[in-house]
Amino acid sequence: MDKPASALTLFVRGLLNPAFPALIFLVFLAIALGLQYGIEKQDSTQIQANLNNEASSMANRLEREFMVHAEAISRMANRFEAAPDTPREVWEQDARNYLSDFGVYQAIEWVDRNYVIRWMVPYEGNEDAIGYNVAFSPERLASLQEAQATGHLDISGVIDLKQGGRGMVIYAPIFSGDANNGFIAGVFRMETLARHLLSSRTLESFRIEIRDSGKPAYELNSSTNTDPGFSRTLDINLPTIDWTLTVTPSVSWVEEQRSNWPFVTFVIMLFMGLLTSLTTLLVQQILKRNRALLKTRRELDAEISQRQAVQQDLARLETTDTLTGLANRRFFMEDLAHTLSIADRQMRQAALVMIDLDRFQMLNDSLGHQFGDELLIKVSERLNALSDERVMVAYAGGDEFMVCQQHVDDIDDVINLLGQIKQCFDEPFHVQSEEHGVTATMGVAVYPQSGLDADTLLRNADVALYRAKEQGRNTYQFYTEGMQEREVMRLELDKDLNHALANDEFVLYFQPQLDLNDSSINSVEALIRWQHPRRGLLPPVDFIPLAEESGRITDIGRWVVMAACRQLAKWQNGPYSNLRIAVNLSGRELDDESIVDHIQEALETNGVPADRLEVELTEEIFIQNIEHNLNQLTKLHKLGVHLAIDDFGVGYSSLGYLRDFPVDLLKIDRSFITDVTERHDDAVITRAVINLAHNLGIQVVAEGVETREQLTFLKNHRCDLIQGYLISRPIPAAELEKALSSGLLDVVDTPVGT
Repeated sequence: MDKPASALTLFVRGLLNPAFPALIFLVFLAIALGLQYGIEKQDSTQIQANLNNEASSMANRLEREFMVHAEAISRMANRFEAAPDTPREVWEQDARNYLSDFGVYQAIEWVDRNYVIRWMVPYEGNEDAIGYNVAFSPERLASLQEAQATGHLDISGVIDLKQGGRGMVIYAPIFSGDANNGFIAGVFRMETLARHLLSSRTLESFRIEIRDSGKPAYELNSSTNTDPGFSRTLDINLPTIDWTLTVTPSVSWVEEQRSNWPFVTFVIMLFMGLLTSLTTLLVQQILKRNRALLKTRRELDAEISQRQAVQQDLARLETTDTLTGLANRRFFMEDLAHTLSIADRQMRQAALVMIDLDRFQMLNDSLGHQFGDELLIKVSERLNALSDERVMVAYAGGDEFMVCQQHVDDIDDVINLLGQIKQCFDEPFHVQSEEHGVTATMGVAVYPQSGLDADTLLRNADVALYRAKEQGRNTYQFYTEGMQEREVMRLELDKDLNHALANDEFVLYFQPQLDLNDSSINSVEALIRWQHPRRGLLPPVDFIPLAEESGRITDIGRWVVMAACRQLAKWQNGPYSNLRIAVNLSGRELDDESIVDHIQEALETNGVPADRLEVELTEEIFIQNIEHNLNQLTKLHKLGVHLAIDDFGVGYSSLGYLRDFPVDLLKIDRSFITDVTERHDDAVITRAVINLAHNLGIQVVAEGVETREQLTFLKNHRCDLIQGYLISRPIPAAELEKALSSGLLDVVDTPVGT
């Protein structure tokens, strides 16, 4: 049990923690931000207090100055009361003196008791106001009547002036009650009044809004750039009107009020935090260096044992595959060379077996690489059980394994080992909670007959493996003389295949299909041939497997589709416009997401209706990756292309796909037709397939028809179409046209018996 760390140890660890200097800096930063915030808060409070003082000063000045002007108007009214017979000339002179003394009035008026303006100074510019009734609204009439009755001042509030612009009017009644002799009125423009009552500094630094009874009445300096964070609103104590004054400072005024101490304090504290953090970091480096020096001796003492462990690991990694745990290819080949040298001295034989997992690539692609890795591990575990002092198992990479058998006395020893290897694949493999049956194909090379060195033996075992694949899966093949020559020919053919498309060396042959209902020929199957420049005309079996291995089958398949569409275009407006061409599609081509677009483009480029083209796929392709294939084939069906299942009856399907896939035709495999008239089982299967297809609304084509007896059987059992040498071998388009025009393909010239 580990001893608990002491408080001092924990403290030292904390000091040496790389985050400690950063923590110190963050603490100082937090303090700096807090101080800055506090000072700025205090600063803002002081600014708001200054604004309140300014606003109060403005309100007091406005109240005081306004009352001075109101009292002046009242005095003028009192003089009129004292001398009601004052001539107009004397009154106008008195009014001019007021205008000159105060400088704020726009005009001074005498309004008679009927609220009509009679006299006005100055007259110029105010002509339109003479004779105007100032009781222009019920509200104004009520206010003026109350002033007449009480003798109190009446203030209009902010109104639209008759002379133009916005302003206000102070009405001082001359006598009250029945003795009232009208009003002396002082007219103010709001802008003139506000600028007169407020100082120039106030006008420059603030935006001022006057509200009358809560409604905006007048705004001064509306374009000033103000700080929305500060504002002050005060009530204005004026007779008969309800005014509020809102003062909002400009940004420049606020900035003048602000102090530099928040920023200075922040910078000082930040600098102190940085200095303290750097000091702490320096101390940490010194302490760490001392600790590193103390650890050096312990590390030097442990280095020798660590290097020994690393060397052991490297030796293991050099000889072992990391995924499977088996010997890797490099170590296996070194051991094989050593085994052959011993076998040479002891005059013994040795065998090399190459193992390839069947359909591994398909499983790996469809179920994922993780599934493939788990399957390889499971296979490795079973094969490794065969290892002993005479047998070595290795992983070659991909889906291949290698087995070396030493001290081989005769060929029966190798055959016995092959049997043991096959038994490893008898039981299904449990991978990702599912069971999967996997088989293996093997190629065998025996020393010294099949090679005298490790590289030659490996190459020949690989050649034998390839031959075993050609003969079918889940089997084995020994290397024999002549295989190497065939392999060289295959490699040369594979190299020539690179240039075949570019040199336009492929041609299409066509095999007609006879309609048994009316003995007509309405469809043909397109079969590719390679016009090799040196080897002549090659059938598909000689180059299609190579194309599938190399991946060039997709390009070849596209060529076939385009060539078939070009041929249909040639026939379109002639006597053979009724012909439909069937082309074969491989599984790799169907995996290509753009295959449907390519077929559509080929049809549209050549102006061919989609129903003139038929796509054939083998039954095995249909059941691989069902969800993806259903999507692809549905697109083709919507396009209008016919779909056919080739080689029907030899796959491993559950027949459920016949219900789910948009299939138009079934092609019964030739293996059932060859002996259909002689073998009862083949006849039963053929009849069953025909009935099954017809019940599903699918037409049936029989392949490989070569005798009239087969023809008679198929016609009697309502097969729709037949194809085979009885009708015609695959022939070029020109020969097909000649045969059709001359009637050479009419094999049903007499009624067939029932």
